[in-house]
Amino acid sequence: METSGGIQASLPGRYALALFDLARDERSLDAVLASLASLKAALRESDDLRRLTTSPLVTRDQAVAAVASLGATMQLDPTTAKFLGVLAANRRLAQIGAVISAFNMLAARHRGETTAEVTSAHDLTSDQIDALKARLKAQTGSDVAIEHRVDPAILGGLIVKLGSRQIDGSIRTKLNTLAHAMKG
Repeated sequence: METSGGIQASLPGRYALALFDLARDERSLDAVLASLASLKAALRESDDLRRLTTSPLVTRDQAVAAVASLGATMQLDPTTAKFLGVLAANRRLAQIGAVISAFNMLAARHRGETTAEVTSAHDLTSDQIDALKARLKAQTGSDVAIEHRVDPAILGGLIVKLGSRQIDGSIRTKLNTLAHAMKG
């Protein structure tokens, strides 16, 4: 499988590539994708989990024990659970968000999809995401996987990154442009 140098060059990218290769060889890509999606949602919702992954006060042994318990509690697939143990043992849990994003990009590329990073001020509904996918597919000619994140600071609208292109339709950018134009 061809991967971009950007993914391979970053630390989270190397971990994501290792997990992707393992999941592909074990034919468990779908299970790992589902587990990582659950983990990403849990990271977004749980302050305790975010603290576990980022706090320098958590010892290596505590982190390994906590992610082992987390894997069982969340019913993560065995590959993902073991992978979290490796991240904990290597003191790399803080990188889990970036690893998940890189893994999703690798999986999308494996399926022949293009990945678009979409930022919105509020959560998008599944209908909105489907409409956005259809619109992006019409522009690119290939299926598009959406990597969505919420940033209330953009006030409204969307920021879409597709490859090296970025379309910034956020209200924040429009207001900044207007303010700059009014200065003369």
